[in-house]
Amino acid sequence: MVETPEEPFADFSDEELFAKPARASWKIMLPVWAALLGLVWAGEYFGLDEHLIAATAVLFGVLSSAFVWLVGTIGLVPLVGPVIVKLLAIPVLWLLNAIAHMVTYFAIRRGHARDVLTSRGLTIALLVGVIIGYVMGKLI
Repeated sequence: MVETPEEPFADFSDEELFAKPARASWKIMLPVWAALLGLVWAGEYFGLDEHLIAATAVLFGVLSSAFVWLVGTIGLVPLVGPVIVKLLAIPVLWLLNAIAHMVTYFAIRRGHARDVLTSRGLTIALLVGVIIGYVMGKLI
C-alpha cells in the first residue's frame, strides 16, 4: 500500500513554488530567426543549390524549435491567430496521412499485411485515446 505524505509539497520552499517562470524566449528566438534568415540569404547570395538551402533551413528550424516558436507566436494573436495555426496544421496532417497510405500500399504489396494491420490498429487506438483525452480535457 502506498502511503501519501501529509503535505505533498513539503520538500519545496515558498520561493520555489511561487517563482515566476522564465518568459523571455523571444530573446533567444529572435537571434535564431535572424541566423536562419541570414543562412538562407547567404546561400542565395553565393548561388548554392536551392534544395541544399531548403534542407539546411528546415533542419536548423526543426532542431532549434524556431518553427514551433513562430507558430506559437502567431497563435497568440486574438481571433485570427488560432485560425491561421489550424490552417497551417491541416496540410501537415494530410501530408502525413498520404505518406502513411503510400507506405501501407507498398508494405502490403511486399507481403507485410500483418505488420500493417498491427500498426494501423495501434494508430487507431492512439487516435481514439487522444480524442477521448481532448474531450475529457474540455469537459473538466
